Amino acid sequence: MEFHFHHGAVNVPDLEQALQWYHDVLGFEVEKQFEIPPANARVAMVRKGPLRFEIFETKHANPLPEERRMPITDLKTHGNKHVAFQVDDLEAFLVEAEAKGADVAFVVREAFGKGCFIRDCAGNLIEFVEEPNH
Repeated sequence: MEFHFHHGAVNVPDLEQALQWYHDVLGFEVEKQFEIPPANARVAMVRKGPLRFEIFETKHANPLPEERRMPITDLKTHGNKHVAFQVDDLEAFLVEAEAKGADVAFVVREAFGKGCFIRDCAGNLIEFVEEPNH
């Protein structure tokens, strides 16, 4: 059975704010928008090159719990954790992301590799990884 990665997804309290954040901080462009009436959700698929991300705004959704906003405490809850993207140079990425107002939650600089987690405008964690041979 062969398959390929298609997209990651997050739920946010304000779709317009999230679309602006994903554009301004990470460079994603809106590919399409639609509604899912049974879920009472407005949805946008955003894209950056081959990468896709789906962003939901669902009425009456529960807010993101505090423990899900930090990588270490998030691991203590079962379920999906985050999506990760590869960068060529973590230090350069951090400088650029912080200049764009990114909320850096956690940075790892170890022999096995470097990476960081940033929070989107709703507190969802997104990981960026530099492979050790870069």
